[in-house]
Amino acid sequence: MAVAEAGAVSSFETEAAKDARLAWWREARFGMFIHWGVYSALAGEWKGQRVEGYSEHVQRLCKIKRADYLEEVVKPFNPAAFDADAWVRTAKEAGMGYIVITAMHHDGVAMYDSKVDDYNVVKTSRFGRDPLRELKTACDRAGIKLGFYYSHAIDWSLSGDPRYPEPNGPERRLACVERKALPQILELIENYHPALLWGDTPHLNPKELNERILLAVRKADPNLIVNGRLAGASHGDYLTTADRPAEFGLMRGPDERDWEAIPTTNESYGYHAFDKSHKPPAHFIRLLAKAAARGGNLLMNFGPRGDGTFAPEDQTILQALTAWWKTNGEAIRGTGRTPLAPQSWGESTLKGNRLYLHVFNWPADGRLLVGGLDAEIIQARLLATSGEKLAFTRLGADVEIRLPARAPDAADSVISLDCAERPRGGGPLLMQPAMPNDLSVFTAELLPAPTSKGSWKLGKGTSLTSHVQGWSKPDYAVRWQARLAEAGTFDVIARYDAPDAKGKTQVDTIGGKTTTTSGLTFGGDVLVSLGTQTLRGQVAETGLDVALPLGRVTLGAGPIEIKVSAGTITGQELMQLKSLRLVPVSP
Repeated sequence: MAVAEAGAVSSFETEAAKDARLAWWREARFGMFIHWGVYSALAGEWKGQRVEGYSEHVQRLCKIKRADYLEEVVKPFNPAAFDADAWVRTAKEAGMGYIVITAMHHDGVAMYDSKVDDYNVVKTSRFGRDPLRELKTACDRAGIKLGFYYSHAIDWSLSGDPRYPEPNGPERRLACVERKALPQILELIENYHPALLWGDTPHLNPKELNERILLAVRKADPNLIVNGRLAGASHGDYLTTADRPAEFGLMRGPDERDWEAIPTTNESYGYHAFDKSHKPPAHFIRLLAKAAARGGNLLMNFGPRGDGTFAPEDQTILQALTAWWKTNGEAIRGTGRTPLAPQSWGESTLKGNRLYLHVFNWPADGRLLVGGLDAEIIQARLLATSGEKLAFTRLGADVEIRLPARAPDAADSVISLDCAERPRGGGPLLMQPAMPNDLSVFTAELLPAPTSKGSWKLGKGTSLTSHVQGWSKPDYAVRWQARLAEAGTFDVIARYDAPDAKGKTQVDTIGGKTTTTSGLTFGGDVLVSLGTQTLRGQVAETGLDVALPLGRVTLGAGPIEIKVSAGTITGQELMQLKSLRLVPVSP
């Protein structure tokens, strides 16, 4: 790319331009990601071979030739039950303010009427309809923004296509961008006017090609939001998390002002009939609150079936989201990053002078302590009981709210605090005397601080990697700063992963989960210091999400440093620590 072109790209990245583009996206906070293509009809299986991982990767994983894919997958595709209005209505009722759908995934099949290439569902499949045109009409009618995912750096359909050079490499990537990817992206912008363009796997394209695409996109529509996977995070309007996040940190970095998490209901993005690992609805309700509390969006993925309908498991999740949103949606839509430190009871979101408390863990004694809240509270209301007013008391730096005996919503009961001024907060985590206190490594300080190329770091936050990695040296440690408003006695439990080096276990790959051997050995002595007291345990048990009881401590009121360190390391690594749990013990 010439210097002038590089400058043109960066000129679109002023804060004023970015703020204008992102205004609706920041307001929405919640969206629906849809992975749907001709692969959906295969449902994760090809001629009796079941795919492990992402079902949308079936062509790659099963090594299906282009000619066979065309004849046996593309041409027969006929989702007769597809109803764009029903999809959009479902998303809107669940609280989603925007939809992003795969306009073309890695298989190279366009899901719209492309004039650039006939390898699309309108011209080549039995279906013969343009689902993106129907979705655009339905979204416009419902007031929902529509965005398109486009695989600009991977296209398996090029292999065996005489129009493109063999083998795959820079020459083919250039030909693909010039003849197909860029023309189709511009075609989508001109003919469908999307609000967002979602790129993927930019590292598989030469940097100059990604920047060329971005420059063309910015010229075609300066108001179009572009995610961080088109030309790299530094050129995108926002940061995208790793695939399938189940956990994320406080997101306070300079590049984490705007970000988006992309969880999926099971472990596949496309429909997979054999993947029954669906998380419960409460998982997603809480993940949504956590994302909003940290200033991010949740783009929650669903993979409709090959006939165009949502699977029963996904419908159950959507129904639960709809019910929760009907009562509590105001605590997500239009909210911003919380001013509070992490709280043991849940999360909080902010809208003007109103603070929403998302209570995941209901206190057994009916006393909810809000740690470090600096604001004069006018009133406290429980949203689930028609705004029932709650009594509250200022206790120094904290606020105590009196709650009913039972939580109105087991997943997330929301309390609205109206304040006289914009609330402020700070300080360390406040330990709660009447509920378990879970200290996640994603809210901890890693010692020493991880480096960009080092193995000592946090995992990606998926269900298999919500832990620290690379604990190979005895001077590594994990530390939290906390505080107790009153003295208490606690049982201390460490939770960690330590897959058996020789046994079969699941690991994350670029195509989702797969079963293999970890190859790593774990073991040693773990030390947990809580102020002046130290507990010791032995990492001997292997497996995932292992609970290691460490003992009981009595802690006094006031600030406390909690640190997990290694005594000895007998394996290649000590363990993959996930969290430390302090459970109150009744007198």
